[in-house]
Amino acid sequence: MNQGFDYDLVIIGAGVGGHGAALHAVSCGLKTAIIEAYDMGGTCVNRGCIPSKALLAASGRVRELRDAHHLKSLGIQVGNVEFDRQAIANHADNLVSKIQGDLTNSLQRLKVDIIRGWGKLAGTQKVTVTTDSGDKTITAKDIILSPGSIPFVPPGIEVDGKTVFTSDQGVKLESLPDWIAIIGSGYIGLEFSDIYSALGSEITMIEALNQLMPGFDRDIAKLAERVLITSRDIETKVGIYAKKIIPGSPVVIELADFKTKEDVDVIEVDACLVATGRIPATQNLGLESVGVELDRRNFIPVNDSMAVLSAGEIVPHLWAIGDANGKMMLAHAASAQGIVAVDNICGKHREIDYRSIPAAAFTHPEISYVGMTETAAQDLGKESGFEVGTARTYFKGNSKALAEGEADGIAKVVYRQDTGEVLGVHIFGMHASDLIHEASAAIANRQSVQTLAHLVHAHPTLSEVLDEAYKRAVS
Repeated sequence: MNQGFDYDLVIIGAGVGGHGAALHAVSCGLKTAIIEAYDMGGTCVNRGCIPSKALLAASGRVRELRDAHHLKSLGIQVGNVEFDRQAIANHADNLVSKIQGDLTNSLQRLKVDIIRGWGKLAGTQKVTVTTDSGDKTITAKDIILSPGSIPFVPPGIEVDGKTVFTSDQGVKLESLPDWIAIIGSGYIGLEFSDIYSALGSEITMIEALNQLMPGFDRDIAKLAERVLITSRDIETKVGIYAKKIIPGSPVVIELADFKTKEDVDVIEVDACLVATGRIPATQNLGLESVGVELDRRNFIPVNDSMAVLSAGEIVPHLWAIGDANGKMMLAHAASAQGIVAVDNICGKHREIDYRSIPAAAFTHPEISYVGMTETAAQDLGKESGFEVGTARTYFKGNSKALAEGEADGIAKVVYRQDTGEVLGVHIFGMHASDLIHEASAAIANRQSVQTLAHLVHAHPTLSEVLDEAYKRAVS
């Protein structure tokens, strides 16, 4: 223990970020406690990454086995394919239980104290925990805030958890509606549209902005839209927002033009998934006790060392990681931030490199990217005085993709024309979430397309789509 504190480090929130920070803290010799009011593992383990990937795995198998044309091209014939919705839901629940148990056991094995209750700051280096048996106060030399996020439900939308629900309830797969509306075409909306369409639901996807998949590179989004949306039983409404949603049987959705706010239609569906993003769970954390104000979007302000800021100045011994700081709302980013925070607590100055952190949507096929889109790179180029180059290759020219009969896909490399430095890589296609890490390492090391073009990739592998893209960039 340090200077009479109860702990060297107290972490509020036992999600992926808090868990990663705790493990690293123990390896650095810090006496550590972690506080969790709800489910160990947070959103990722209980309501996000883990159960959704279980549902995607099962529904993806159904899609593959029902694609008679694809199987016939491989010389395979399969009879009637059936599935059990409850068994698929149980698969997700069982995986959640296993991962949650593994996470808890790993903390206990390393002698991290797990404190169940609501933790909030009670002043400098002090935390109050509200438990079933009352409040108690503990002290720590350093405190990491890792409270995570919750689904964002826009005004006018009423959620009942059954007919109108967010991803939190959606991962339970309690029903398979004949017709479901999905509000939003980002990661969450895309993944659930993949699940529901594979299992037989008709879908209406409603996107308020003027194009589907607004957060993705446009070349990737165009092909992904054709494969993941247009070719499936998915109707789309773009530039339209859900002005009002009333739960029930049926669910009534009042639609309006996003720009003019004029009413355009009313539709009735069997269910509605609200996939409009997430907001930080930063209320009731006691930040006022240390003079910290949330920013205008309710995120905790931090610097790249994960230190909490108040009016631009560092608040001593206080750190914030994960969705709550809004820098990059991804589970693995939270874990990386936790490690960076602990290193800085231990006097090893480190900052996080967001450009090299990859992201993925686990659709069939998958989408992944790391670094900047072409548009963002061009904006940087205008500011910094360099031209941007791009190189594209397609899975239809890749031997492994052709052998699998999975030739829909594209890889795109964005780079500086003067130095060749890779600024971004975007992939849509089979196993894109695995392929992206070569590019992530390249960006982390600020490598050039000239260097990467001389790497040797095994043949025949999907990784050759990147090999070819690097070579095209320098040809």
